[in-house]
Amino acid sequence: MTKTITIESIGEVALVRTRRAKRASISIRPFRAVRVAVPYRSSFLKAEEFLRQNMAWVIKNVLSVRSVERDHESTLSSVEKIDSRHARQVLVKRLDHLALEHGFAYNKVSIRNQKTRWGSCSHANNISLNMNLIRLHDQLRDYVLLHELVHTRVKDHSRKFWSELDKYVGNAKLLDRQLKKHCLGMY
Repeated sequence: MTKTITIESIGEVALVRTRRAKRASISIRPFRAVRVAVPYRSSFLKAEEFLRQNMAWVIKNVLSVRSVERDHESTLSSVEKIDSRHARQVLVKRLDHLALEHGFAYNKVSIRNQKTRWGSCSHANNISLNMNLIRLHDQLRDYVLLHELVHTRVKDHSRKFWSELDKYVGNAKLLDRQLKKHCLGMY
């Protein structure tokens, strides 16, 4: 169950009662409303109370996230548009090459203009790639493609995942840090 409220200093807040929550938590993500999750049996009043107790932290982090959103929007407005057909052709061709070279298999691939992810891999091994990958240099682009291909075998970000990814890209954590310098509005 969800209830949306508006708080002047932070905007929309989604109060969510969920069976997955063991305790109250607050999440602040770019391009989304602040989210307060509470255990299913808790009341929305408890969720609001938890939010108000943590208001200083929320405001500080909302300001930080809004800055990321502004940077993202200004970067995109100053950058040349991407031809989605060309991006699809380049990215799928490279993904196919890397999959064949390293013995990976995936089901479908989709190319989208995402605001918060470079790529993702579903449990059914469907890979989604951000068309903005076309803007990255080859090493980082290959890192993202291999990252998603490794997810066809290891579905989380455990040590096993990073160890497996290192076999294909070298120092995966270093490449991950380099990727985070390229703003998509998610870091």
